[in-house]
Amino acid sequence: MTTAPENRPLAGVRVVAFEQYMAGPYCTLLLADAGAEVIKIERPGGGDPRRHMPPFAEKDGVKKAAGFMGYNRNKKSVALDISKSGGLDAAKKLIASADVFVENLRPGSLERQGLGYDAMRALNPGLVYAPISGFGRMPGYTGPYSDRPAFDIVAEAMSGVMHLVGYDDKPPSWTIYGMADIHTGLCTAFGIMQALFMRTRTGEGQFVDSSMYDNLLALNEGMVTVHSVAGQSPHRGRPRNIYPRGAYETRDGYIALNIPDERQWARLAGVIGHPELADDPRSNSAAARVENRDFVDPLIKN
Repeated sequence: MTTAPENRPLAGVRVVAFEQYMAGPYCTLLLADAGAEVIKIERPGGGDPRRHMPPFAEKDGVKKAAGFMGYNRNKKSVALDISKSGGLDAAKKLIASADVFVENLRPGSLERQGLGYDAMRALNPGLVYAPISGFGRMPGYTGPYSDRPAFDIVAEAMSGVMHLVGYDDKPPSWTIYGMADIHTGLCTAFGIMQALFMRTRTGEGQFVDSSMYDNLLALNEGMVTVHSVAGQSPHRGRPRNIYPRGAYETRDGYIALNIPDERQWARLAGVIGHPELADDPRSNSAAARVENRDFVDPLIKN
């Protein structure tokens, strides 16, 4: 049974968004699915660039971009030209009426139009203002890249994620298309929910800063910890502390394995018909299995 919009958790919450591509739209998609009224502000003449990116679904001669539809369900949309006084005034009125404002435009572009956090907080002290950027916008915590635009693959690369994906004899590889955007949208929606909860206590809104680089670095925190604690520099295709881990070919497809400790290794050794491997010095510890992958892997595959 589908829950009626008025009975969803965010029913009655208004979200206004200057958003495009994926990170902002995915964030507000989550809020819309939870019952929020999301008003998406788009530029006249073309709107969100994803409206024009393939693949397209076509019905009755009308083409609609699959990517745009997937990230913008349950939303309202309005076209405003904020370079003109009428469009700017309309945007200010919408933001002043909102509980949440989300934007993922080029850093600084809305501030130059008088739509930055300080200006909007003056109009609406309860506003939760949530900018999404490549490298963070929080006053007092900005860095040398804070004013730069960024696509998701930049965050994947700079966070070290691409360095760990793929094989050791191949170049760095990206993961799934838009992963940094999707994860950032999710993190931003979570931050917004916390800010809305705090508003019930304080009556005041908050600035919810969301950086794609920070969010991807958080996904890669295990590698940061390993380097900080053990001085290791993890590299794609070269396990150091846990093995076997990965996809192994079998007669009827692939099986994904993760063996984090010796108890699990003993169980796997029994399943593959080699219980002696639990005590074999070539495989009786993670370090030994890493060192002797050429010995371990064929036994698992066979």
